[in-house]
Amino acid sequence: MNTIWFPDLSVAQGPKYKTLTNAIRDAVVTGQLAKGERLPPVRDLAWALKITPGTVARAYRWLVEDGVLQAAVGRGTFVAERSYARANPEDSLINVVNDSAVDFRSCRVPDLGQGEVINNILARVARNAENKFVDYPTFVTDVAARRAVREWIGPTHAGRFDEDDVVLGVGAQNCCILALQTILRGAHPVIMTEQLAYPGVRRAAQLLRAEIVGVKMDSQGIIPEAFEEAVRQHGGQVLLTSAEVHSPTTINTPFERKRQIAEIARHHNVQIIEDDCHRIATPKSLSYRAIAPELAWYIGSLTKSVAASLRFGYMVPPVDLAPVTRQVAQSNFYGLPQPILDLCEELILSGAASDIRKQVVQSCQSRVHEALNTLGRWDIRWRPDAPFIWLKMPKGWRGSSFAVACKTRGIRVKPADEFALPDGNSPNAVRLAINAGGDTDRRTSALREINNILQHPEQDAEI
Repeated sequence: MNTIWFPDLSVAQGPKYKTLTNAIRDAVVTGQLAKGERLPPVRDLAWALKITPGTVARAYRWLVEDGVLQAAVGRGTFVAERSYARANPEDSLINVVNDSAVDFRSCRVPDLGQGEVINNILARVARNAENKFVDYPTFVTDVAARRAVREWIGPTHAGRFDEDDVVLGVGAQNCCILALQTILRGAHPVIMTEQLAYPGVRRAAQLLRAEIVGVKMDSQGIIPEAFEEAVRQHGGQVLLTSAEVHSPTTINTPFERKRQIAEIARHHNVQIIEDDCHRIATPKSLSYRAIAPELAWYIGSLTKSVAASLRFGYMVPPVDLAPVTRQVAQSNFYGLPQPILDLCEELILSGAASDIRKQVVQSCQSRVHEALNTLGRWDIRWRPDAPFIWLKMPKGWRGSSFAVACKTRGIRVKPADEFALPDGNSPNAVRLAINAGGDTDRRTSALREINNILQHPEQDAEI
């Protein structure tokens, strides 16, 4: 490594990771750091600048997401060859299926034969379509699908609502973005979320040019006092949370904690978006929308419980906000394709979606127990109804180096770094999505190999 560039942070004001981020960006613009040039490893730069490795890692991660830098696993961090962002395949929100590796990164719904069920219903829908698939979908042509969503959510979980209160989107991620577009205002909008968050939350904030603020958590989710402090300090307009099944930790926020957070949100005029996409089983408590219908949004999809290919998401906005939210959705994509509307309506109302969901839950429970039988000696957070486990690293391992060690053995896992926000700390852990594809023997063998790797830490593994 020939890089001799080091910024001066001695007069830095504000968070050091931001100062370092700006210094690296300026060095790239001025040519001090040339395209393709390798930056110092995290530990080396941290030592040279007398700051923590976490500060350097956050700056690198932020610049990689902006396309200024590129990260190559096992090789280091480099100045991007092109001026536009180039996604690192490891950071993609959708991981391409690779038959040569066992993928514990992506929470895919298991293949339980639902493809044939969907094919049969789609054929039936097509036969009965007449001339329905010619014109634009409208508020009239999607009413049956919205009515089916009301049945799917149930009569109490999201509070009182009818089909006119339901707005449809292209999956839960799209629904979250639509909700944020409806809520956010001003030149410097702020989104608050858990201190560890699904990477799609960061991508949504980037897309909307909003600041994202992490709120501290405990074993019951977001801490009310930390939420109130974040509101006072940053003036956030919205809290985006996965309270029922938090990814990556599996934490569930109980009713009383939700009630406390809703009271704080009500006092400070903050709206709450509850993204319930990872829940596949019966909810453990009422949603924020049921607790505070005047300020809370409920969002879900069929992606994790039926089939990801459908891209069928839905939301119940706060009281009286459905019409304006529907306008935002129409401005983005006019409406969901009519064949998908009719297919999902039939899936739900025929009972096929419920049958598939029951099988998915049973498969999830079986795979969680399989993982625990192999990895139960380690520090694991798990639930039988969550399609992933949260594995804390034993002494001698760091999550990032553990992920590299796994990858060299044909196993892909997701380190905590990928869930950390730019201004937050990254715990020493990894998430394993237990519904990995492939046959049972390969998955079992991969879990045993993970157990073996954990027993042989590499003290000096590079981050």
